[in-house]
Amino acid sequence: MENSVLLLKNANVIDVVTGKTIYSHLLIQNGFITKIVSAHKPIGYIHKKAVIYDLKRRFVIPGLIDMHVHMKGDYAPIFTASGVTTVRNTGGNIGELKKIINASSGAPTPRIISADRIIDGPPGLWGENSPWNININDACSARAEVKRQVEAGADFIKVYGWLKKEMMKIVVEEAKLLHKEVSCDLVHSIEVTATEAAKMGIKWNEHASGIIKNIFPNWTMQADENIWETIDWKNPDMQKIIEVCKILVENKVVLCPTMVLYDQVNLMRNYWYPEEKIMNKLKENAVLMQHWRRFIENTSSLNSLGIQHTYNKAITKAYFELGGTVVAGSDTPAGIFTFPGMALHRELELFVEIGLSEIDALRTATIKAAEALDRQDIGVIQEGTIADMVVLEKNPLKDIRNTKEIHFIIKGGTVYSQDDLLDKVPTEENIKKSVEEFMNSFLDTNYKSS
Repeated sequence: MENSVLLLKNANVIDVVTGKTIYSHLLIQNGFITKIVSAHKPIGYIHKKAVIYDLKRRFVIPGLIDMHVHMKGDYAPIFTASGVTTVRNTGGNIGELKKIINASSGAPTPRIISADRIIDGPPGLWGENSPWNININDACSARAEVKRQVEAGADFIKVYGWLKKEMMKIVVEEAKLLHKEVSCDLVHSIEVTATEAAKMGIKWNEHASGIIKNIFPNWTMQADENIWETIDWKNPDMQKIIEVCKILVENKVVLCPTMVLYDQVNLMRNYWYPEEKIMNKLKENAVLMQHWRRFIENTSSLNSLGIQHTYNKAITKAYFELGGTVVAGSDTPAGIFTFPGMALHRELELFVEIGLSEIDALRTATIKAAEALDRQDIGVIQEGTIADMVVLEKNPLKDIRNTKEIHFIIKGGTVYSQDDLLDKVPTEENIKKSVEEFMNSFLDTNYKSS
């Protein structure tokens, strides 16, 4: 429900900065938190039109931030229903998401920080040029594409693993000139390692990628079976991992490991599945469900990714312990069953499983994510910040799985139940219409064949 003045009484507010739980009243006006006072004291004058919610000591956390997704409008409200109020879209198309990106602060969809189409090298892991990817092999095209993406409204630039090293350097240089950061996915890289990308000035490392190639230079995803067999996948070489991670820390790389991606693939048909009402709505999305079911039949491809899950977790823990910035991301809907919104909760569980405390796990999807994005207005519950919050039935600092125990969500000062948000999921007919409108718009642009 939308109202300009809200009062949340008797809330156990989790301060992700200090790690303390503070019994508080919160006043929200015009979408922002304007006052936080101890619930043991009177709050003072409240506007007569204020809507008051007595939270009865329920727990309040900042709206969650999923730092690695591939967003589509058909499941955007499901993220918000899961308590994910902000996402970082790491490859897609700005034009396709324009309505969501430009939506009001209190809209039922997440706020989006987005890249445009991924910049890869020929022949392209995802095929020929499309609205979502472009394959580049010359300096002029590289610079032109970066400039085009920035003019289109991209918040950052995303490079892929088949892009040649020299082309990657040119993309980074051009992005820097235009004051944009670069993100890399080196999972399928043939020649660029994580440390080489870091030294180029690439800030964001997705999937903890390129690190295994640093450790085993002859290995790639395309390597012969005999090379794969020389690696002890169950017992990561911690000394070498730490050596590589130290270089990344020195270069201030932000690591988004997407452990849930590797973990779900490794579990294969025994994949993690949350028993939540959101899942019933998700099952209605035939395109997503068919996508995952089709992938799960491709066992050889999945095995090559899933076997890396132990290394991925070891790298994540080492990077965190070395003081590097680690943020939570799900890579929804990549791999298999990376459920929109819900997969981020699993990512938080995996952080705890590898040894982080509950508060540190929660920080990876709140304050640490916001700091990495250079956003002071989200990721925390403080006076002056946007009123993005999740009200929980149980304490997530006692059990991180309690982040799924959602009472209601506040997005930009607007209060939503999960049912409210699930009702906002577009119909199949509306989805089809939106896709057609976008594709017609894309074909009318001057970069359709670039």
